[in-house]
Amino acid sequence: MSEDRFENVTIVKKANIYYEGQVTSRTVLFPDGSRRTLGVMLAGEYEFGTAERELMEVLAGEMKVLLPGSEEWQVFGPGDSFAVPADSSFKLVIDGVADYCCSYG
Repeated sequence: MSEDRFENVTIVKKANIYYEGQVTSRTVLFPDGSRRTLGVMLAGEYEFGTAERELMEVLAGEMKVLLPGSEEWQVFGPGDSFAVPADSSFKLVIDGVADYCCSYG
C-alpha cells in the first residue's frame, strides 16, 4: 500500500477533528467506492473505536499501539502498518507528531 500519491480521487473538504484538534484527518474517496483518511496525530494518548476493519499505515513519526486482545504495546514507525478488526477499539500513545494513512474495509 505504499503509494506516494493518489490519482483521480475526491477529497472531502471538511476535516475529521478528534481530541480537541490533537488528531485531524481528511477523507479521500476513490472511484471504486473505497475510502481512506490522511491525518496527523500530535503528542498525546488516544483511544479510537472502529465500525469496520482499518489498516493504519505510518507515514512519519512513531505510534505506540495497544491492539484489541493484546496486553503488549507495539511500536510502529514509517513504512509500518497494522490492522484493527471491525467493531473493536485500540489505544495509541504518540510522543511527537505522527502522519498516517488509514484504509477501511
